[in-house]
Amino acid sequence: MKRRQLFVLGGSFLGLGLGVAVHKALTQPGKSNSNTPSNTPVSNTPTSTSSPPPAPTPPPSSVDAVGQAIAPEGLFAPVRGDVRIAVISDLNGIYGSTTYEPQVDRAVELIPDWEPDLVLCSGDMVAGQDPFLTESEIRAMWEAFDRHIAIPIRSANLPYGFTIGNHDASGVIANGAYLYKSERDLAGEYWSDPKHNPGLNFIDRTGFPFYYSFLQNDIFYLVWDASCSRIPPEQIAWAEKSLASDVAKQAKLRIAVGHLPLYAVAVGRDELGEVLADADDLRSMLERHGVHTYISGHHHAYFPGRRGELELLHTGALGSGPRVLLDSTLLPTHTISIVDVDLSEGTTQYTTYNAKTLEVIDLETLPRIIVGPNGWVLRRDVTWEELNAEEQTREYIPLD
Repeated sequence: MKRRQLFVLGGSFLGLGLGVAVHKALTQPGKSNSNTPSNTPVSNTPTSTSSPPPAPTPPPSSVDAVGQAIAPEGLFAPVRGDVRIAVISDLNGIYGSTTYEPQVDRAVELIPDWEPDLVLCSGDMVAGQDPFLTESEIRAMWEAFDRHIAIPIRSANLPYGFTIGNHDASGVIANGAYLYKSERDLAGEYWSDPKHNPGLNFIDRTGFPFYYSFLQNDIFYLVWDASCSRIPPEQIAWAEKSLASDVAKQAKLRIAVGHLPLYAVAVGRDELGEVLADADDLRSMLERHGVHTYISGHHHAYFPGRRGELELLHTGALGSGPRVLLDSTLLPTHTISIVDVDLSEGTTQYTTYNAKTLEVIDLETLPRIIVGPNGWVLRRDVTWEELNAEEQTREYIPLD
């Protein structure tokens, strides 16, 4: 699928196509090449299925901290919920990079001081999706991820949940085969190494690291492979079966995680290949099984949304290439989000920081509604009835 050129407010980025000549012309960070696969994969089974050792001993109970205002020194401190999740996404730099931007390292350093129960990444941990990268270069990226991200998190004794992004191990299919098979094989190699145990309480790790489920602090997490726009039918069937399981139904909250969002929220990502296909059907399935929130990345723009009964946390980029929201004049911003969960009420509270200034993002400055090529998303604190006539009749208008 060839990509048209898109100009991003606050800095322009060239869209990445599958052609080699196009790839060679790209030099800016944070590019996308999620693409719609030309064939449905026969399976999405990881290369390695070796079992890891038992998860590390979890940190002491955080029950005593519930209701306390907790944050790194000098920062706004949100009141801690029954469960706290630190959410990061899109950490990578330019293709093949083995370094991370300063705000990434700084955020990872600060995370333990928020005292989360879980660190959750919405994908793009490394800078792949490049057909010219060698196996040694791909391994070097994962080694850099381990040094900069994973080791500090493991050293803090924090469980690490994640979804695979298009720059980690894209699921794009061409002529019946994975276009980035080496990247998928080596992502599987990294995560099957017992030294890289993420410390999760797995429920189903059959497809790990590409799709799996786990239970942490009475919350059921379903992770699917949304590294390209089309999730294979057999994986959707797996997701539905997982969400219908007794473990999922008995959990106090259910959260789904994938790299691509259901609906577009960012300039330069407002194409059908940059969101999940059949978004309304997927949303209906998640709603039917009582999923509270779908957490995604890829669009590099923070937007706490809602559509129907499903909340949609579009995680901003912590690494290279933050983007401008559709229907907004705000400048691109690197972000990290702290999610506090009230299990008794089944509610969540977001505190999202500008990762460079460490100031809190004001919810009121974000658009009340964003309209993209495959539908609209409300800001999560707004109802349809509260929109004015212009907002209710707003249509998607491409910028090109």
